[in-house]
Amino acid sequence: MSSQPDPHSGDEAVLESRFPTAYTILFALIVLIAALTWIIPAGQYERVMDEAVGRTVAVAGTYAQTESNPQGFVDVLLAPIAGFYDPDSYAANAIDVALFVLFLGGFLGVVNATGAIDTGIKSAMARMQGREIWMIPILMALFAAGGTTYGMAEETLAFYAILIPVMIAAGYDAIVGVAVILIGAGIGVLGSTINPFATVIASDAAAIPFTDGIVLRLVLLLGGLLICAAYVMRYAKAVQGDPSRSVVARQAAAHRRLFLADSDHDGEDSLSGTQSVVLVIFGLTFAVMIWGVATQDWWMAQMGGLFLGAAILTGLIARLGEKRLTGSFVDGARDLLGVALVIGLARGIVVIMEQGLIADTILHSAEQTLGGLGNLAFINVMFWIEVGMSFLVPSSSGLAVLSMPILAPLADFAGVGRDLVVTAFQSANGLVNLINPTFAVVIGGLAIGRVSYDRWLVFIWPLMLMLIVFITAAISIAALL
Repeated sequence: MSSQPDPHSGDEAVLESRFPTAYTILFALIVLIAALTWIIPAGQYERVMDEAVGRTVAVAGTYAQTESNPQGFVDVLLAPIAGFYDPDSYAANAIDVALFVLFLGGFLGVVNATGAIDTGIKSAMARMQGREIWMIPILMALFAAGGTTYGMAEETLAFYAILIPVMIAAGYDAIVGVAVILIGAGIGVLGSTINPFATVIASDAAAIPFTDGIVLRLVLLLGGLLICAAYVMRYAKAVQGDPSRSVVARQAAAHRRLFLADSDHDGEDSLSGTQSVVLVIFGLTFAVMIWGVATQDWWMAQMGGLFLGAAILTGLIARLGEKRLTGSFVDGARDLLGVALVIGLARGIVVIMEQGLIADTILHSAEQTLGGLGNLAFINVMFWIEVGMSFLVPSSSGLAVLSMPILAPLADFAGVGRDLVVTAFQSANGLVNLINPTFAVVIGGLAIGRVSYDRWLVFIWPLMLMLIVFITAAISIAALL
């Protein structure tokens, strides 16, 4: 995997698209939400501390309009900055995620300097000749397991720079690498079973045990994974057989130069002893990261420290020397600086909405819309309301705390179990976060993969339609039983 090119190089020009960049899209959304704060009336629910979820939650029936706080030019400019560190928010702060991305980039820069990844990819591809396609369902299942158990999301950013070169070397394209990670983990969150950031928090906010409705969620998880894996495998085979069918065919040559070293790199196709040790450290680092997040309550600070320590250890073992070690680390961090900035921009959208006091007004409108509906109409309208709100509040825990205390009790009047409301919420949130431009994981992953947002939409829209039909059928049947 080669280092990233100069921003003014020919490679970067090839990757350009007429579609606006992620930065422009996100800033335009900030401006749009700011404009809505001048139109939508401001309002708020009363809130109380819920010890079960560890946050304040809205109290049903307490909505009242309040003095408006429309967001102006200065607020728009400050929103991306506030997005990094604003403590009073439904969503997590972005500064810790952004710093984690920079330390990850530094670690990858040091490992790349040893040549271990490039040589390792060549060796692996030689051994897997003819069986590469099975990497897709296996890896997607692993990412889905992370999504359904602990809400794997930001942590996936660490894997793009690893898997995309592997998929390109196998004859696929960058889209396949992005899809394996983003869709794999995303379908796990969509079909969350014990995910504390979606199912558990939402169930607690709805005042039900999180195990209620777990059978339906398993159906969504397994059925959704089967649909998604088959879709990605079919696309990968098509691209391998005819590269012109890739949705990023125009960028194929540039992607190969960006993610793969020249075929005669160092004249070696086999790993040296030092490179083998580096790859062991590389793999162990990610294994320790998963262990820490899953069992030790690690978050971005601990993961960033892990990658910093692993970078130093790699540099010492590979005998890079002080100047080359620090230079490689800084160069690697610089490569992902744009991703870190995108994360702040994405959070700035939520900041504008919250400061403009329109989030509760939108929630109150949803509450009024659902009143008096029958069970089948209720659950389907609930799903689409959560779809719309997920664009504004991409955080699963943030949306759960915001919407479930208000919307879940309405299920009692519609003759629908509250567990089905929780399932509709997490399905909607997981579905939207496969394409959500306000979700830093989507924009960040695409940025690392050098895939423009419009190309991602071209690839994924048929799959989105399949998943909508599947989810709608599942929750409708459950509502009628």
